[in-house]
Amino acid sequence: MAPAENQQTGRTSVRLALSGGEASVLTGLPVLDHLLELLARYARFELTLEVAPGEPEEQVKAAARALGEALAEPLRAPGAVGHGSAVVPADEALAHVALDLSERPLLVSNVDLTAERVGGLGHDLAGRFLRELAEAAGLTLHVRLIEGRDTQHVLDAIFKALGVALADATRREAR
Repeated sequence: MAPAENQQTGRTSVRLALSGGEASVLTGLPVLDHLLELLARYARFELTLEVAPGEPEEQVKAAARALGEALAEPLRAPGAVGHGSAVVPADEALAHVALDLSERPLLVSNVDLTAERVGGLGHDLAGRFLRELAEAAGLTLHVRLIEGRDTQHVLDAIFKALGVALADATRREAR
């Protein structure tokens, strides 16, 4: 089992281990909790993440920043691959996520959910989370929605694919 990353910043705490697949996520936003639990399961990460109550946008940012900061070290560990890619479905939705370590972190995405409301949240939950995650972890992150109409299925496919891509990026290269 890889060593766990424990971090606590202000009102947010995170613990990440690179093996397991179990998650305990309490962001105060049930839809985000569900998406991060999917990510952890598909990445096979052991993840504990808690965000103190606050404004929804701030909770999304805090969760993304905490996870990104916890991932930064294992992504850069000696022997870590540092890049990953996955295409994963969720019902009728199909998403592709590709990522690479970067000195110029950014998010490139064809997914626009700004008009959608998921779990009572307006605006683009996924976009806000993914931008903050890319910045905190130091990633170039490409997200492509290949197919999908149902917003929840689209989000599920994106976070599943992100989990698989992160698992690839944090695995150790064979010598």
